[in-house]
Amino acid sequence: MIRAWLAAALLALPLASVAQTVPEPSDYRTDHYRAPVPATLQGGTVVGPEEAHALWAGGEAAFIDVMPQPPKPANLPKGTIWRNKPRHTIPGSIWLPNVGYGAIADVTADYFRAGLERATGGNPAHPVVIFCLEDCWMSWNAAKRALEWGYTSVYWLPEGTDGWQLWGYPLEKVTPEEGQPQTN
Repeated sequence: MIRAWLAAALLALPLASVAQTVPEPSDYRTDHYRAPVPATLQGGTVVGPEEAHALWAGGEAAFIDVMPQPPKPANLPKGTIWRNKPRHTIPGSIWLPNVGYGAIADVTADYFRAGLERATGGNPAHPVVIFCLEDCWMSWNAAKRALEWGYTSVYWLPEGTDGWQLWGYPLEKVTPEEGQPQTN
């Protein structure tokens, strides 16, 4: 009887109430980047869209979008026109694609460091909000990396531009920040 009641009660709960809890790993995530993410980031501050919007409206924080950008396929037939998929992001953000992988090349790390330095004016205490899409480990990895590099006011927006847009906040089309390493 109690089991039947408990099962019925669980089925009546909203899905978010029984969502899977993802433990925070000790190292970077290196595969399956589009998957549920932890609710925490050791050393950083996790924010939702409303808190991120308040930071954005206050103009005090730098916003870093780490959404990856696929490289142009090497085997395209000659004369094929390649168009990168447009990225719409939080207005005023800088887009540093491909810096959120679990393992990054030195040239990509240098690109990320340079982007963070430009965005923060070289001040590691300057607030920075790092994001991608909802359930994207790229932003968690990038935020963790920024913390390890000595940035002390790192905010992580795990809902990314998906959550931002869901709240009706504006988006703008951007291009990657200059100096992006070429993969092909």
